[in-house]
Amino acid sequence: MARMVDCVLPSVKGAWDWTVPPKQFTTFWRADLEINMIDIKGKTVVITGASRGIGADAARVFAAAGANLALLARSTDSLATLAEEIGENTLAFACDVSDPAAVAAALQKIHADFGSLDVLINNAGVIDPIARIEEASPADWGKLIDINIKGVFNGVHAALPLMKSGGGGTIINIGSGAAYNALEGWSAYCTSKAGVLMLTRALHLEEGSNGIRVLSLSPGTVATEMQRKIKSSGINPVSQLAWKDHVPAEWPAKTLLWMCSPDADEFLGDEVSLRLDLIRRRVGLI
Repeated sequence: MARMVDCVLPSVKGAWDWTVPPKQFTTFWRADLEINMIDIKGKTVVITGASRGIGADAARVFAAAGANLALLARSTDSLATLAEEIGENTLAFACDVSDPAAVAAALQKIHADFGSLDVLINNAGVIDPIARIEEASPADWGKLIDINIKGVFNGVHAALPLMKSGGGGTIINIGSGAAYNALEGWSAYCTSKAGVLMLTRALHLEEGSNGIRVLSLSPGTVATEMQRKIKSSGINPVSQLAWKDHVPAEWPAKTLLWMCSPDADEFLGDEVSLRLDLIRRRVGLI
């Protein structure tokens, strides 16, 4: 039975043996797509921004693989519906990732209930304000930074001691090609994604030797509600893309699962780009 949770309980120790050799893979099927991945059954996976889009599809993919799921989002109704759909071994938390105390309390509760914290997927993010710098609201610009950068830091900061107490874990941050290319009207978003990439690299530098696997996923343009908002803005070339040009949310969701396996270790401390056919083939998408 899925549960909506408020927080806070003391933590207990859990462990994931990250020395499992790559040959100990299982084969996972969903929607006619096949992927080889490490056995994640019974491991604890936290997904922020889990109520829709990539986060919701990732929740379904990891649930099908047998993970214990903790879903965080501000949209409580959508989150509760998703948690009920997934069913057992699922906790749902109404949580604003820009609030460090709320994030820390949620992760402590998750660790206490499931006995470990093995994977953190920092997926929560917003695109607004879509506006030229001169016209952008300073408050809205700052709110995006609070969610897209500070929210990632808050998750990482709270997760590290819990993961390290269990011997290690995986942290995956959702990046973007916007980290590399400035786009008109996206000053806040591009800035935030460049910051997330550098935070990913800094985290790997500091914690890679302590059993923390950290990577970033650049999913490309994905067929989610965010793309509808971008389309309606009419600003910059991304808004001109046709819906058929975007990949389904299931693709990055399945890529996140693959990134938890040793097959992705060559990308530790850096970014996996789902725009590359090489990655799509390794995940089993094409």
